[in-house]
Amino acid sequence: MRKRVSKILVMLVVSSLAIALCACGGRKAGNDSLITIGIPQDLDESLDPHVAEGAGTREVLFNVFEGLVKPNSNGDLIPAVASDYSINESGTVYTFTLRDNVKFHNGSTVTVQDVKASLDKCAGTESGEPLVAAFSNVKAINIVDDKTVEVELNEADTDFLPNLTAAILPADHLDASTDPIGTGPYKYVSRSPQENIILESFDDYWGEKAKIKNITLKIVADADTIVMNLEGGSVDLMARLTNEQVSQLSADKFDIEEGTMNLVQALYLNNSVEPFNDTKVRQALCYALNVQEVMDFVSDGKGTEVGSSMFPAFGKYYMKELNDTYNTDTEKAKALLAEAGYPDGFEFTITVASNYKQHVDTAQVLKEQFKAIGVTANINLVEWDTWLNDVYLGRNFESTVVGVDASTFSARAMLGRFVSDSGKNFMNYNNAEYDAAYKAATESTDEAVQTENYKKCLTILSEDAANVYIQDLPNLVAINNKFGGYEFYPLYVMDFSKLYVK
Repeated sequence: MRKRVSKILVMLVVSSLAIALCACGGRKAGNDSLITIGIPQDLDESLDPHVAEGAGTREVLFNVFEGLVKPNSNGDLIPAVASDYSINESGTVYTFTLRDNVKFHNGSTVTVQDVKASLDKCAGTESGEPLVAAFSNVKAINIVDDKTVEVELNEADTDFLPNLTAAILPADHLDASTDPIGTGPYKYVSRSPQENIILESFDDYWGEKAKIKNITLKIVADADTIVMNLEGGSVDLMARLTNEQVSQLSADKFDIEEGTMNLVQALYLNNSVEPFNDTKVRQALCYALNVQEVMDFVSDGKGTEVGSSMFPAFGKYYMKELNDTYNTDTEKAKALLAEAGYPDGFEFTITVASNYKQHVDTAQVLKEQFKAIGVTANINLVEWDTWLNDVYLGRNFESTVVGVDASTFSARAMLGRFVSDSGKNFMNYNNAEYDAAYKAATESTDEAVQTENYKKCLTILSEDAANVYIQDLPNLVAINNKFGGYEFYPLYVMDFSKLYVK
Protein backbone atom coordinates (compact mmCIF):
# COMPACT_ATOMS: atom_id res chain seq x y z
CA MET A 1 0.00 0.00 0.00
CA ARG A 2 1.17 3.53 -0.69
CA LYS A 3 1.84 5.86 2.13
CA ARG A 4 0.04 9.11 1.58
CA VAL A 5 0.45 12.63 2.88
CA SER A 6 -2.49 12.90 5.24
CA LYS A 7 -2.99 16.62 5.07
CA ILE A 8 -2.10 19.63 2.98
CA LEU A 9 1.14 20.90 4.48
CA VAL A 10 0.54 24.50 3.66
CA MET A 11 -3.00 25.84 3.59
CA LEU A 12 -4.10 28.82 1.57
CA VAL A 13 -4.26 30.87 4.76
CA VAL A 14 -0.55 31.45 4.13
CA SER A 15 -1.72 34.14 1.76
CA SER A 16 -3.46 35.96 4.60
CA LEU A 17 -0.20 35.81 6.56
CA ALA A 18 1.53 37.47 3.63
CA ILE A 19 -1.14 40.16 3.58
CA ALA A 20 -0.53 40.81 7.26
CA LEU A 21 3.20 41.11 6.63
CA CYS A 22 2.54 43.62 3.86
CA ALA A 23 0.54 45.73 6.28
CA CYS A 24 3.54 46.15 8.58
CA GLY A 25 5.47 49.39 8.67
CA GLY A 26 9.02 49.95 7.57
CA ARG A 27 8.58 49.48 3.83
CA LYS A 28 9.84 51.95 1.30
CA ALA A 29 7.75 53.51 -1.43
CA GLY A 30 10.20 52.08 -3.91
CA ASN A 31 10.20 54.79 -6.57
CA ASP A 32 13.86 54.04 -7.31
CA SER A 33 13.82 50.43 -6.20
CA LEU A 34 14.66 47.36 -8.25
CA ILE A 35 14.20 43.63 -7.79
CA THR A 36 15.43 40.85 -10.06
CA ILE A 37 13.20 37.79 -10.18
CA GLY A 38 14.43 34.54 -11.68
CA ILE A 39 12.16 32.58 -14.02
CA PRO A 40 12.97 29.15 -15.48
CA GLN A 41 12.14 29.85 -19.11
CA ASP A 42 11.56 32.65 -21.58
CA LEU A 43 8.02 33.80 -22.22
CA ASP A 44 6.01 32.65 -25.21
CA GLU A 45 7.02 34.22 -28.51
CA SER A 46 3.71 36.09 -28.51
CA LEU A 47 2.89 38.26 -25.49
CA ASP A 48 -0.76 38.52 -26.48
CA PRO A 49 -2.52 37.44 -23.26
CA HIS A 50 -5.43 35.92 -25.19
CA VAL A 51 -3.20 33.30 -26.82
CA ALA A 52 -0.60 32.71 -24.07
CA GLU A 53 0.09 28.98 -23.73
CA GLY A 54 2.82 28.66 -21.13
CA ALA A 55 1.96 28.87 -17.44
CA GLY A 56 5.16 30.86 -16.94
CA THR A 57 4.00 33.41 -19.51
CA ARG A 58 0.58 33.78 -17.88
CA GLU A 59 2.33 34.14 -14.52
CA VAL A 60 4.19 37.24 -15.69
CA LEU A 61 1.37 38.73 -17.77
CA PHE A 62 -0.87 38.55 -14.67
CA ASN A 63 0.93 41.74 -13.57
CA VAL A 64 0.49 43.54 -16.89
CA PHE A 65 -3.11 42.78 -17.84
CA GLU A 66 -6.48 42.71 -16.11
CA GLY A 67 -9.95 41.59 -17.04
CA LEU A 68 -13.30 42.89 -15.96
CA VAL A 69 -12.66 40.82 -12.83
CA LYS A 70 -9.50 39.24 -11.41
CA PRO A 71 -8.62 36.76 -8.65
CA ASN A 72 -7.28 37.80 -5.29
CA SER A 73 -4.91 35.71 -3.17
CA ASN A 74 -7.84 33.71 -1.77
CA GLY A 75 -8.99 32.77 -5.27
CA ASP A 76 -12.07 34.99 -5.03
CA LEU A 77 -12.99 37.00 -8.12
CA ILE A 78 -13.08 40.73 -7.43
CA PRO A 79 -13.96 43.67 -9.71
CA ALA A 80 -11.02 45.02 -11.72
CA VAL A 81 -11.62 47.00 -14.92
CA ALA A 82 -15.28 46.75 -13.95
CA SER A 83 -16.39 48.34 -10.68
CA ASP A 84 -19.28 45.94 -10.24
CA TYR A 85 -21.33 43.36 -12.10
CA SER A 86 -24.56 41.40 -12.02
CA ILE A 87 -25.75 38.07 -13.44
CA ASN A 88 -29.36 37.52 -14.41
CA GLU A 89 -31.28 34.66 -12.79
CA SER A 90 -31.06 32.42 -15.84
CA GLY A 91 -27.29 32.80 -16.06
CA THR A 92 -27.41 34.02 -19.65
CA VAL A 93 -26.52 37.71 -19.28
CA TYR A 94 -23.55 39.14 -17.37
CA THR A 95 -23.69 42.92 -16.98
CA PHE A 96 -20.61 45.00 -16.09
CA THR A 97 -20.23 48.62 -15.07
CA LEU A 98 -16.82 50.02 -15.96
CA ARG A 99 -14.68 51.53 -13.24
CA ASP A 100 -14.13 55.27 -13.63
CA ASN A 101 -10.92 56.48 -15.25
CA VAL A 102 -9.05 53.19 -15.68
CA LYS A 103 -5.97 53.91 -17.78
CA PHE A 104 -4.13 51.76 -20.28
CA HIS A 105 -0.35 51.83 -20.16
CA ASN A 106 -0.35 54.05 -23.26
CA GLY A 107 -2.27 56.72 -21.32
CA SER A 108 -5.68 56.24 -22.94
CA THR A 109 -8.77 55.65 -20.82
CA VAL A 110 -10.56 52.31 -21.02
CA THR A 111 -13.89 52.57 -22.83
CA VAL A 112 -16.78 50.19 -23.47
CA GLN A 113 -15.50 49.94 -27.05
CA ASP A 114 -12.20 48.55 -25.74
CA VAL A 115 -14.04 46.00 -23.62
CA LYS A 116 -16.26 44.93 -26.49
CA ALA A 117 -13.31 44.63 -28.90
CA SER A 118 -11.31 42.54 -26.42
CA LEU A 119 -14.15 40.15 -25.65
CA ASP A 120 -15.22 39.94 -29.30
CA LYS A 121 -11.66 38.92 -30.10
CA CYS A 122 -11.83 36.12 -27.50
CA ALA A 123 -15.22 35.00 -28.83
CA GLY A 124 -14.12 35.15 -32.47
CA THR A 125 -17.13 37.25 -33.38
CA GLU A 126 -15.70 38.28 -36.76
CA SER A 127 -13.93 35.04 -37.70
CA GLY A 128 -16.63 32.72 -36.39
CA GLU A 129 -13.98 30.72 -34.49
CA PRO A 130 -13.45 31.47 -30.77
CA LEU A 131 -9.87 32.44 -30.00
CA VAL A 132 -10.50 31.34 -26.41
CA ALA A 133 -12.40 28.05 -26.18
CA ALA A 134 -14.39 29.11 -23.12
CA PHE A 135 -15.96 31.91 -25.18
CA SER A 136 -17.65 29.50 -27.60
CA ASN A 137 -20.88 30.01 -25.62
CA VAL A 138 -20.87 33.79 -26.14
CA LYS A 139 -23.76 35.00 -28.29
CA ALA A 140 -22.96 38.72 -28.28
CA ILE A 141 -21.06 41.48 -26.51
CA ASN A 142 -23.48 44.37 -26.16
CA ILE A 143 -22.69 48.00 -25.34
CA VAL A 144 -25.57 49.25 -23.18
CA ASP A 145 -24.22 52.76 -22.61
CA ASP A 146 -20.87 54.47 -22.19
CA LYS A 147 -20.32 52.75 -18.83
CA THR A 148 -22.07 49.40 -19.25
CA VAL A 149 -21.33 46.23 -21.21
CA GLU A 150 -23.34 43.02 -21.41
CA VAL A 151 -21.99 39.57 -22.16
CA GLU A 152 -24.86 37.54 -23.59
CA LEU A 153 -24.56 33.75 -23.70
CA ASN A 154 -26.23 31.27 -26.03
CA GLU A 155 -26.96 28.92 -23.15
CA ALA A 156 -27.23 29.46 -19.42
CA ASP A 157 -23.93 29.27 -17.56
CA THR A 158 -23.77 30.43 -13.96
CA ASP A 159 -20.05 29.56 -13.83
CA PHE A 160 -18.88 31.77 -16.70
CA LEU A 161 -17.50 34.60 -14.56
CA PRO A 162 -13.91 33.21 -14.23
CA ASN A 163 -13.56 33.51 -18.00
CA LEU A 164 -14.03 37.25 -17.70
CA THR A 165 -10.57 37.55 -16.24
CA ALA A 166 -9.72 37.71 -19.97
CA ALA A 167 -7.48 40.73 -20.54
CA ILE A 168 -8.91 44.05 -21.71
CA LEU A 169 -6.73 45.63 -24.42
CA PRO A 170 -7.02 48.91 -26.37
CA ALA A 171 -9.37 48.39 -29.33
CA ASP A 172 -7.02 50.17 -31.73
CA HIS A 173 -3.85 48.37 -30.64
CA LEU A 174 -2.86 45.90 -33.33
CA ASP A 175 0.46 44.61 -32.03
CA ALA A 176 -0.35 42.89 -28.75
CA SER A 177 2.05 40.06 -29.52
CA THR A 178 5.19 42.23 -29.33
CA ASP A 179 4.01 45.41 -27.58
CA PRO A 180 1.61 44.40 -24.79
CA ILE A 181 -0.52 47.22 -23.38
CA GLY A 182 -2.74 46.46 -20.43
CA THR A 183 -4.18 48.09 -17.32
CA GLY A 184 -2.23 46.22 -14.63
CA PRO A 185 0.07 47.59 -11.92
CA TYR A 186 3.12 46.95 -14.12
CA LYS A 187 3.74 47.93 -17.71
CA TYR A 188 5.91 46.15 -20.23
CA VAL A 189 9.19 47.87 -21.14
CA SER A 190 11.28 45.40 -23.14
CA ARG A 191 12.50 41.85 -23.59
CA SER A 192 15.82 40.34 -24.58
CA PRO A 193 15.10 36.79 -25.81
CA GLN A 194 16.54 34.09 -23.53
CA GLU A 195 17.91 36.80 -21.23
CA ASN A 196 15.31 38.98 -19.52
CA ILE A 197 12.01 40.85 -19.51
CA ILE A 198 11.80 44.35 -18.05
CA LEU A 199 8.68 45.74 -16.34
CA GLU A 200 8.06 49.10 -14.71
CA SER A 201 5.37 50.13 -12.24
CA PHE A 202 2.47 52.04 -13.76
CA ASP A 203 2.04 55.41 -12.06
CA ASP A 204 -1.55 55.84 -13.29
CA TYR A 205 -2.75 52.44 -12.07
CA TRP A 206 -6.34 52.71 -10.80
CA GLY A 207 -5.75 50.55 -7.71
CA GLU A 208 -3.06 50.24 -5.07
CA LYS A 209 0.22 51.17 -6.71
CA ALA A 210 3.10 48.71 -6.98
CA LYS A 211 5.70 49.20 -4.27
CA ILE A 212 8.80 48.39 -6.33
CA LYS A 213 9.45 50.56 -9.36
CA ASN A 214 11.51 48.28 -11.59
CA ILE A 215 11.22 44.52 -12.16
CA THR A 216 13.80 42.53 -14.09
CA LEU A 217 12.75 38.98 -14.89
CA LYS A 218 15.97 37.09 -15.46
CA ILE A 219 15.76 33.81 -17.36
CA VAL A 220 17.62 31.08 -15.46
CA ALA A 221 17.05 28.07 -17.69
CA ASP A 222 19.84 25.97 -16.19
CA ALA A 223 18.53 24.61 -12.89
CA ASP A 224 22.11 23.95 -11.74
CA THR A 225 22.88 27.70 -11.70
CA ILE A 226 19.91 28.83 -9.61
CA VAL A 227 21.75 28.75 -6.27
CA MET A 228 24.76 30.53 -7.79
CA ASN A 229 22.53 33.29 -9.16
CA LEU A 230 20.80 33.76 -5.81
CA GLU A 231 23.96 33.66 -3.70
CA GLY A 232 25.83 35.88 -6.15
CA GLY A 233 23.13 38.55 -6.00
CA SER A 234 22.12 38.52 -9.67
CA VAL A 235 18.70 37.16 -8.63
CA ASP A 236 16.75 38.35 -5.58
CA LEU A 237 13.75 36.03 -5.73
CA MET A 238 13.04 32.66 -7.28
CA ALA A 239 10.06 30.39 -6.83
CA ARG A 240 9.63 26.61 -7.07
CA LEU A 241 12.99 25.60 -5.67
CA THR A 242 13.86 22.11 -4.52
CA ASN A 243 14.73 21.30 -0.91
CA GLU A 244 18.30 20.64 -2.04
CA GLN A 245 18.57 24.09 -3.58
CA VAL A 246 17.11 25.75 -0.49
CA SER A 247 19.57 23.91 1.75
CA GLN A 248 22.47 25.52 -0.13
CA LEU A 249 21.28 29.09 0.44
CA SER A 250 22.63 31.32 3.22
CA ALA A 251 20.11 31.33 6.04
CA ASP A 252 21.07 34.87 7.05
CA LYS A 253 20.51 36.20 3.54
CA PHE A 254 17.28 34.59 2.35
CA ASP A 255 13.79 34.07 3.67
CA ILE A 256 12.11 30.87 2.49
CA GLU A 257 8.37 31.00 1.94
CA GLU A 258 6.55 27.70 1.60
CA GLY A 259 3.26 27.07 -0.18
CA THR A 260 1.92 24.84 -2.93
CA MET A 261 2.33 25.07 -6.70
CA ASN A 262 -1.39 24.50 -7.34
CA LEU A 263 -0.96 22.11 -10.21
CA VAL A 264 -1.21 18.41 -10.98
CA GLN A 265 2.15 16.80 -11.63
CA ALA A 266 1.71 13.52 -13.49
CA LEU A 267 3.23 11.28 -16.07
CA TYR A 268 1.02 12.48 -18.92
CA LEU A 269 0.49 9.80 -21.54
CA ASN A 270 -0.25 10.18 -25.24
CA ASN A 271 -3.42 8.07 -25.29
CA SER A 272 -3.37 7.80 -29.09
CA VAL A 273 -0.05 5.92 -29.39
CA GLU A 274 0.78 2.32 -28.57
CA PRO A 275 0.90 0.99 -25.95
CA PHE A 276 -0.85 3.84 -24.13
CA ASN A 277 -4.01 3.46 -26.22
CA ASP A 278 -4.64 0.38 -24.05
CA THR A 279 -6.31 1.11 -20.70
CA LYS A 280 -4.70 -1.93 -19.08
CA VAL A 281 -1.21 -0.66 -19.92
CA ARG A 282 -1.98 2.74 -18.42
CA GLN A 283 -3.42 1.09 -15.32
CA ALA A 284 -0.32 -1.10 -14.99
CA LEU A 285 1.87 2.00 -14.78
CA CYS A 286 -0.44 3.42 -12.11
CA TYR A 287 -0.08 0.25 -10.04
CA ALA A 288 3.71 0.41 -10.42
CA LEU A 289 3.80 3.94 -9.01
CA ASN A 290 4.79 4.66 -5.41
CA VAL A 291 3.85 8.27 -4.79
CA GLN A 292 5.56 8.56 -1.42
CA GLU A 293 8.88 7.48 -2.93
CA VAL A 294 8.52 10.20 -5.56
CA MET A 295 7.74 12.85 -2.96
CA ASP A 296 10.57 11.68 -0.69
CA PHE A 297 13.10 11.99 -3.51
CA VAL A 298 11.76 15.09 -5.26
CA SER A 299 10.51 17.25 -2.39
CA ASP A 300 11.76 15.75 0.88
CA GLY A 301 8.37 14.13 1.44
CA LYS A 302 6.45 17.37 1.00
CA GLY A 303 3.51 17.85 -1.32
CA THR A 304 0.03 16.41 -1.62
CA GLU A 305 -0.86 13.23 -3.46
CA VAL A 306 -3.46 13.59 -6.19
CA GLY A 307 -5.37 10.74 -7.81
CA SER A 308 -6.87 12.69 -10.68
CA SER A 309 -6.68 16.05 -12.45
CA MET A 310 -7.55 18.34 -9.56
CA PHE A 311 -5.31 19.92 -6.94
CA PRO A 312 -6.34 20.43 -3.28
CA ALA A 313 -6.88 24.20 -3.45
CA PHE A 314 -10.10 23.36 -5.33
CA GLY A 315 -11.63 22.12 -2.10
CA LYS A 316 -15.10 21.63 -3.55
CA TYR A 317 -13.91 19.28 -6.29
CA TYR A 318 -10.71 17.68 -5.01
CA MET A 319 -11.38 13.99 -4.26
CA LYS A 320 -8.82 12.59 -1.83
CA GLU A 321 -10.43 9.13 -2.09
CA LEU A 322 -9.19 8.82 -5.68
CA ASN A 323 -5.64 8.58 -4.31
CA ASP A 324 -6.53 4.97 -3.50
CA THR A 325 -7.71 3.99 -6.98
CA TYR A 326 -4.28 2.46 -7.57
CA ASN A 327 -2.25 1.54 -4.52
CA THR A 328 1.17 0.15 -5.33
CA ASP A 329 0.81 -3.47 -6.49
CA THR A 330 3.64 -4.79 -8.67
CA GLU A 331 2.04 -8.17 -9.28
CA LYS A 332 -1.24 -6.60 -10.35
CA ALA A 333 0.70 -4.35 -12.74
CA LYS A 334 2.50 -7.34 -14.28
CA ALA A 335 -0.77 -9.23 -14.70
CA LEU A 336 -2.36 -6.28 -16.51
CA LEU A 337 0.63 -6.01 -18.85
CA ALA A 338 0.35 -9.71 -19.64
CA GLU A 339 -3.38 -9.35 -20.38
CA ALA A 340 -2.57 -6.43 -22.69
CA GLY A 341 -0.02 -8.52 -24.60
CA TYR A 342 3.15 -7.27 -22.92
CA PRO A 343 4.20 -10.13 -20.61
CA ASP A 344 7.85 -9.05 -20.92
CA GLY A 345 7.10 -5.35 -20.57
CA PHE A 346 7.94 -2.69 -23.15
CA GLU A 347 10.14 0.35 -23.71
CA PHE A 348 9.04 3.98 -24.00
CA THR A 349 10.33 7.54 -23.70
CA ILE A 350 9.57 10.21 -21.12
CA THR A 351 10.20 13.67 -22.62
CA VAL A 352 10.92 16.27 -19.95
CA ALA A 353 11.76 19.98 -20.05
CA SER A 354 15.27 20.18 -18.60
CA ASN A 355 14.73 23.53 -16.85
CA TYR A 356 12.23 22.07 -14.35
CA LYS A 357 14.32 20.05 -11.90
CA GLN A 358 11.31 18.66 -10.02
CA HIS A 359 9.94 17.11 -13.20
CA VAL A 360 13.35 15.74 -14.19
CA ASP A 361 13.81 14.21 -10.73
CA THR A 362 10.31 12.73 -10.87
CA ALA A 363 11.05 11.10 -14.23
CA GLN A 364 14.17 9.52 -12.75
CA VAL A 365 12.21 7.97 -9.90
CA LEU A 366 9.54 6.68 -12.28
CA LYS A 367 12.21 5.11 -14.45
CA GLU A 368 13.44 3.08 -11.47
CA GLN A 369 9.95 2.14 -10.29
CA PHE A 370 8.87 0.87 -13.72
CA LYS A 371 11.84 -1.49 -13.85
CA ALA A 372 10.05 -3.62 -11.24
CA ILE A 373 7.36 -4.51 -13.79
CA GLY A 374 9.73 -5.03 -16.70
CA VAL A 375 9.10 -1.65 -18.31
CA THR A 376 12.06 0.41 -19.56
CA ALA A 377 11.62 4.18 -19.49
CA ASN A 378 14.13 6.32 -21.37
CA ILE A 379 14.37 9.97 -20.35
CA ASN A 380 14.69 12.56 -23.12
CA LEU A 381 15.66 15.98 -21.75
CA VAL A 382 14.76 18.90 -24.01
CA GLU A 383 14.73 22.67 -23.81
CA TRP A 384 11.46 24.36 -22.89
CA ASP A 385 10.74 25.70 -26.38
CA THR A 386 11.21 22.22 -27.82
CA TRP A 387 8.89 20.74 -25.19
CA LEU A 388 6.23 23.36 -25.91
CA ASN A 389 6.37 22.86 -29.68
CA ASP A 390 6.82 19.10 -29.84
CA VAL A 391 4.88 17.84 -26.83
CA TYR A 392 2.20 20.39 -26.00
CA LEU A 393 1.46 21.88 -29.40
CA GLY A 394 2.67 19.13 -31.73
CA ARG A 395 1.54 16.15 -29.60
CA ASN A 396 4.59 14.32 -30.90
CA PHE A 397 5.55 12.34 -27.80
CA GLU A 398 4.90 9.14 -25.89
CA SER A 399 4.85 10.49 -22.35
CA THR A 400 5.97 13.52 -20.38
CA VAL A 401 6.30 14.66 -16.78
CA VAL A 402 4.89 18.12 -16.29
CA GLY A 403 2.60 20.06 -13.98
CA VAL A 404 -0.77 21.09 -15.40
CA ASP A 405 -2.33 24.16 -13.82
CA ALA A 406 -5.59 26.11 -14.14
CA SER A 407 -5.65 29.35 -16.13
CA THR A 408 -8.65 30.45 -14.05
CA PHE A 409 -9.82 29.28 -10.63
CA SER A 410 -12.56 27.03 -12.00
CA ALA A 411 -13.14 23.31 -12.44
CA ARG A 412 -13.56 23.64 -16.19
CA ALA A 413 -10.12 25.23 -16.52
CA MET A 414 -8.67 21.95 -15.24
CA LEU A 415 -11.10 19.49 -16.80
CA GLY A 416 -11.98 21.07 -20.14
CA ARG A 417 -8.61 19.98 -21.57
CA PHE A 418 -9.67 16.31 -21.46
CA VAL A 419 -12.70 16.78 -23.70
CA SER A 420 -12.06 14.81 -26.89
CA ASP A 421 -12.00 17.78 -29.27
CA SER A 422 -10.29 20.29 -26.97
CA GLY A 423 -7.35 22.12 -28.49
CA LYS A 424 -5.58 21.76 -25.14
CA ASN A 425 -6.01 17.98 -25.02
CA PHE A 426 -2.34 17.29 -25.73
CA MET A 427 -2.74 13.79 -24.23
CA ASN A 428 -5.26 12.88 -26.98
CA TYR A 429 -7.60 11.50 -24.32
CA ASN A 430 -10.88 10.31 -25.82
CA ASN A 431 -13.75 9.03 -23.70
CA ALA A 432 -17.42 9.51 -24.64
CA GLU A 433 -18.57 9.02 -21.04
CA TYR A 434 -16.20 11.75 -19.90
CA ASP A 435 -17.38 14.12 -22.64
CA ALA A 436 -20.99 13.55 -21.59
CA ALA A 437 -20.28 14.21 -17.90
CA TYR A 438 -18.34 17.36 -18.69
CA LYS A 439 -21.15 18.59 -20.95
CA ALA A 440 -23.70 17.93 -18.22
CA ALA A 441 -21.60 19.92 -15.73
CA THR A 442 -21.12 22.94 -17.97
CA GLU A 443 -24.71 23.08 -19.17
CA SER A 444 -26.32 22.94 -15.74
CA THR A 445 -27.13 26.03 -13.68
CA ASP A 446 -27.52 23.94 -10.53
CA GLU A 447 -24.32 24.03 -8.46
CA ALA A 448 -24.97 20.59 -6.97
CA VAL A 449 -25.43 19.08 -10.43
CA GLN A 450 -22.27 20.81 -11.67
CA THR A 451 -20.24 19.49 -8.75
CA GLU A 452 -21.62 15.97 -9.14
CA ASN A 453 -20.68 15.82 -12.80
CA TYR A 454 -17.25 17.39 -12.35
CA LYS A 455 -16.53 14.73 -9.73
CA LYS A 456 -17.76 12.11 -12.17
CA CYS A 457 -15.22 13.46 -14.67
CA LEU A 458 -12.46 13.15 -12.08
CA THR A 459 -13.50 9.60 -11.24
CA ILE A 460 -13.45 8.62 -14.92
CA LEU A 461 -9.96 10.08 -15.41
CA SER A 462 -8.72 8.16 -12.39
CA GLU A 463 -10.33 4.80 -13.12
CA ASP A 464 -9.51 5.01 -16.82
CA ALA A 465 -5.89 5.85 -15.93
CA ALA A 466 -5.87 8.74 -18.37
CA ASN A 467 -2.47 9.59 -16.88
CA VAL A 468 -0.27 8.46 -14.00
CA TYR A 469 -1.26 11.03 -11.37
CA ILE A 470 1.29 11.91 -8.72
CA GLN A 471 1.12 15.11 -6.67
CA ASP A 472 0.67 18.82 -6.20
CA LEU A 473 4.24 19.93 -5.58
CA PRO A 474 5.33 22.18 -2.72
CA ASN A 475 6.38 25.68 -3.73
CA LEU A 476 9.54 26.84 -1.98
CA VAL A 477 10.28 30.50 -2.68
CA ALA A 478 13.63 32.07 -1.85
CA ILE A 479 13.51 35.84 -1.40
CA ASN A 480 16.43 38.03 -0.42
CA ASN A 481 15.60 39.30 3.05
CA LYS A 482 15.93 42.88 1.82
CA PHE A 483 12.47 42.34 0.34
CA GLY A 484 9.09 41.26 1.68
CA GLY A 485 5.45 40.91 0.67
CA TYR A 486 5.39 37.64 -1.26
CA GLU A 487 1.87 36.23 -1.48
CA PHE A 488 0.73 32.78 -2.52
CA TYR A 489 -2.27 32.45 -4.82
CA PRO A 490 -4.33 29.28 -5.47
CA LEU A 491 -3.27 29.70 -9.10
CA TYR A 492 0.05 29.59 -10.94
CA VAL A 493 0.73 33.32 -10.62
CA MET A 494 3.03 35.76 -8.84
CA ASP A 495 1.77 39.19 -7.80
CA PHE A 496 4.76 41.48 -8.14
CA SER A 497 2.81 44.53 -6.96
CA LYS A 498 2.74 43.29 -3.35
CA LEU A 499 6.53 43.02 -3.07
CA TYR A 500 8.31 45.79 -1.19
CA VAL A 501 11.76 46.89 -0.04
CA LYS A 502 12.13 46.55 3.71
